Amino acid sequence: MTNRRVPLPPKTPRRAAGLLVGLALGAAVLAGCGSAEGVSTDCGLDGCTVTFDRETNAEASILGVQATLIGAQDDQVTVEVAGEQLTLTTGQPAAEVGGLSVTLENVTADQVTIRVAQG
Repeated sequence: MTNRRVPLPPKTPRRAAGLLVGLALGAAVLAGCGSAEGVSTDCGLDGCTVTFDRETNAEASILGVQATLIGAQDDQVTVEVAGEQLTLTTGQPAAEVGGLSVTLENVTADQVTIRVAQG
């Protein structure tokens, strides 16, 4: 019995280009989140979580739109996303605005967290 070495196919430029495109798209999604003082963002492939300090009117740039905390009272908050004001309550279904779904994730004495996702 003879053992033969089978040569591996050469790496193609197409494979390398595909890898670079994938990395660029991932970086673009993550770069879609911007935060300022009083707000932090955590973005992934399916959307962004935005945490506002409750006593500020901070805003964040996410998924190509602005999100601003207008006010909070008890478990109800008012935010402006993509130019539209939304009143959200913990546990309610997502509100739709400009092709985005917005949900209230959490409200504490110090912070408000919303989730903004595409579609």
